[in-house]
Amino acid sequence: MKHVFLVDGSGFIFRAFHALPPMTRPDGTPVNAVYGFTQMLMKLIADTDADHIAVVFDTARQSFRNDFYPDYKAHRPPPPDELIPQFGLIREAVRAFDVACVEMEGFEADDLIATYARQAREAGAQVTIVSSDKDLMQLVHDGQVTLFDAMKNKVIGAAEVMEKFGVGPDKVVDVQALAGDPTDNVPGVPGIGVKTAAQLITEYGDLETLLARAGEIKQPKRRQNLLDNAEAARVSRRLVLLRDDCEVEVPLDTFAVRKPDPDKLTAFLKENGFGSILTRMLGKLAAAAGEATELMPAATAAVAPADVTYELIQTVADLERWVEAGLSAGIIAVDTETDALDCHEGNLVGVSLALAPGKACYIPLRHVDPDAQPAVPAAADGQGDLLGGMAVAAVSRPPQIDLDEAVRRLKPLLESPAVLKVGHNIKYDMHVLARSGIRVDPVDDTMVMSYVLDGTTTGHGMDELARRHLDHTCISFTDLCGKGKGQITFDRVPLDKACTYAAEDADITLRLHRLFRQRLVAERMSGVYEGLDRPQVRVLADMEAAGIQVDKVELQRLSADLGARMAELETEIHRLAGEPFNPGSPKQLGEILFERMGLQGGKKSKTGAWSTGADVLEQLAAQGHDLPARVLDWRQVQKLKSTYADTLVKQISPRTGRVHTTFSLTVTSTGRLSSQDPNLQNIPIRTEEGRKIRRAFVATPGCRLISADYSQIELRLVAHVAGIAALKRAFHDGQDIHAITASEMFGVPVEGMDPMIRRRAKAINFGIIYGISAFGLAAQLGIERGEAKAYIDAYFARFPEIRDYMEATKEEARRRGFVTTFMGRKCFTPGINDRNPNMRAFAERAAINAPIQGGAADIIKRAMLRLPLALADAGLKTTMLLQVHDELVFEAPADEAEAAVPVIKRVMQEAASLSVPLEVEAGIADTWAEAH
Repeated sequence: MKHVFLVDGSGFIFRAFHALPPMTRPDGTPVNAVYGFTQMLMKLIADTDADHIAVVFDTARQSFRNDFYPDYKAHRPPPPDELIPQFGLIREAVRAFDVACVEMEGFEADDLIATYARQAREAGAQVTIVSSDKDLMQLVHDGQVTLFDAMKNKVIGAAEVMEKFGVGPDKVVDVQALAGDPTDNVPGVPGIGVKTAAQLITEYGDLETLLARAGEIKQPKRRQNLLDNAEAARVSRRLVLLRDDCEVEVPLDTFAVRKPDPDKLTAFLKENGFGSILTRMLGKLAAAAGEATELMPAATAAVAPADVTYELIQTVADLERWVEAGLSAGIIAVDTETDALDCHEGNLVGVSLALAPGKACYIPLRHVDPDAQPAVPAAADGQGDLLGGMAVAAVSRPPQIDLDEAVRRLKPLLESPAVLKVGHNIKYDMHVLARSGIRVDPVDDTMVMSYVLDGTTTGHGMDELARRHLDHTCISFTDLCGKGKGQITFDRVPLDKACTYAAEDADITLRLHRLFRQRLVAERMSGVYEGLDRPQVRVLADMEAAGIQVDKVELQRLSADLGARMAELETEIHRLAGEPFNPGSPKQLGEILFERMGLQGGKKSKTGAWSTGADVLEQLAAQGHDLPARVLDWRQVQKLKSTYADTLVKQISPRTGRVHTTFSLTVTSTGRLSSQDPNLQNIPIRTEEGRKIRRAFVATPGCRLISADYSQIELRLVAHVAGIAALKRAFHDGQDIHAITASEMFGVPVEGMDPMIRRRAKAINFGIIYGISAFGLAAQLGIERGEAKAYIDAYFARFPEIRDYMEATKEEARRRGFVTTFMGRKCFTPGINDRNPNMRAFAERAAINAPIQGGAADIIKRAMLRLPLALADAGLKTTMLLQVHDELVFEAPADEAEAAVPVIKRVMQEAASLSVPLEVEAGIADTWAEAH
């Protein structure tokens, strides 16, 4: 026995629980603490030189201390509800790794650790207590017993104890006895903190001597407190003193380190859905055993390699060597560095490549000496070497390959159909390289892989994924370039630092790729990734590069119109309020609504201000109050003016004269695409102002815009997945689905139907998809809640299949932690088993909607993948520009627009085989608004 590790299990548990966002395993059981604990334990086992190790747990709140002081730890709150079911699983995790798991009734984990530490010390072993708990610092002993804070990677010895308590380890209990501990309800002596306690113990030697000589204390209040609370101090010392004489039931020699049973460990990791940990562990086990397993190539590659070599490429010969190696390897990770965040405008500064884990390079292309003067605007005569419109003729450059020469050499590698290029958010790199004449294909994207595997249960930034899956902390961009006003662009980073940072990005990307590739197969998600999301990267890159033209004059006119409309609404708002105020000020609005007007239903935030969010105003408007309704109108107009009318003009690219949105595949919980800069998903379709915004999106001269929109696709999917016979029949017959629903529900004929009845059926049809409540339907239709409930009940009575679908979907979500679209995409449902009924109800509504909304997203994605080839095969030059929910927008030469429409409709309608037909409506016009 040489080195004994004693792990404070409770410390690991709570750190893991609070460090990670909510996670659930397939049956819905929360497992974020289990996951974090498993990661920490795995790292500890890998990094330690221990020959004996044990994880020590508390059994319950009650211990021998409660026998003589019943109020011990009486004020501690119970553990969070989400943590309670994880305690047992964490113990299972310890046993799965074949590590000793120790606990004993009536004793706290700290007492057991104290006992084992004494036994190991007396046996001559080195002891490391894995914890940062201050109570355990009393056990530090002569360099033989130390604490280790695993989160901070910090060893705590006698010097650190002295820094914390002002005394050595042997006097810690006396200081704690005086200072007390409100967390554990240890009384101590009033008015004495740790600093004062340390001074007193240093002066008097120990607690008993201090109490015996308390009358000598010069400060009257302190003297009296010590005299009055002497017994409390003695009780406190008994409470904080750890027992090292427990008659332990598990012998120390049983803590010997053992290799875990692969089958047992694999079963545990699979049961809890820890695919990434499983892949890593199998690779380690296989490598240790010298076995060649199917998982081993990917798994061992994801583990940090023994040697890391990052090479700075400054000569053509070295670049050629890397290009040849990449062509031979057939797969290479690639990353670009630029001097701006905008991929459409930023200049290419350098390229990094990775061939294998730990083997990467950086090729600087546009770096300047860090001490060079910043670039100035280009001279009017155009003289000098221009970099992004800036004159830098006088700027000196470190040795690097000529940009054009480097591009010429890289092009065969990055365009080779026989070499897979792997990137993280590779669409960005594709844009940057495309402007240098390189069309990167084929590609894999680790960000998209992560999203397909884990949805929105985690972030998909590379730094976060590296920490989570590889236990690696990447170099921070701000550490390299600074932040705020002092931040420099990447072209000014010294080459040695730039190489380490950029090459690491490519290296980590390649390691993540090997890990995720195995997970996709093991978790049966390859179909979604390969069939839908991976090829979408190229399609979206082409759409983003194409951009769309906007009418600057129309936007300026619209901005003025919206400004005038805001002024009109502001006048009306002031009239309704009885006084002028700023409708954009939540504080002023709250005071008007809930103090001056006395409206009911107001709530204050933690800061004491009235809440005036959209949900609050919508409830007030539903109750018939005009002022909140007008404020909602004002906010909508204000948002359209600032977000679109004013901002779109600034977003016109000076290089192309068009607006280029950025589509994201990895943001929504259902697989829907999102867009930003500008966000096209939020332009309202049904309002006049929204239509005016769309009117500013125009066709290039000589072209027309085509808008193709799926008709009622989500209702069709409901009919399909829920098997609603009446609705399927109506869709097959091409009937008015809302009129049919009203007829079925209310027993009225379709012919001559009251439009109000049809409107109510339409509201229910669409509301059911989103799990609408009676309250929500009542607010939408302006009717009483009881009447709304009767409508919903009538709907379920007539279409019982929908209720069956909803209940089955909720049960699936509770059991597995996710639901799936009909194409196999996982839509995770955190909170589905939450004890809070509001949180649980929200998750249930999301679970019901996810297969429908996600299924619609999958269908339009499949159509988008097929359309470019179908249009080309038809001999058409029509280009796909935008995707907004269920709609696609194309630009076509004016003389081929009519021929393009039937091709587009056919491909979209054949994108999925459902039990109901898919219908597409299409229009041709000079503006987006008129084409829709």
